[in-house]
This record gives sequence, structure tokens and C-alpha cells, in this order.
Amino acid sequence: MRIDIQSRGFQLTAALRNRIERRLRFALGPAGARIRGVLVRLTDQNGPRGGIDKRCMIRATLGPAPPILIRQEDYDLYVAI
Repeated sequence: MRIDIQSRGFQLTAALRNRIERRLRFALGPAGARIRGVLVRLTDQNGPRGGIDKRCMIRATLGPAPPILIRQEDYDLYVAI
């Protein structure tokens, strides 16, 4: 399974990248072989102003089926993931 992680509005750290990859491999475990790719897009909408502005969007591609899209927002990016 190919995992592509992108961040917008902040620097993606190695710790954050490792957390995302570990969580995805755990969550998708048995189905991982059938998933062609996963795109994770992280954004901070308001920057330093704060609020519920941390967004995690995950798009999983499974063969010829339409992609599965999941989006979550929170104060804390780790919680949104």
C-alpha cells in the first residue's frame, strides 16, 4: 500500500508522518493488500488564530471502485488523525 502524506499551512514533522503511517497500517491491516494507495492531506485552516481548524482528509483507492473519502476536523491535529 502506497501512502502519500501532504501538509498545507505547516511543516510536516517526522513524528507526525510516523504516527499517520502507523495508524493507517493498524486500521487497514488485513485490507491493506487490496488498497492501491492512500492520500492523506493535513491542513491548518486558521494558522495561529486557533479554533477547530486542523483538518485531516484521507482518500483510499481500491482497484476499480470509487475512492473512499474521510474528513475530520478538530482543535488538535493528532485527534483529527
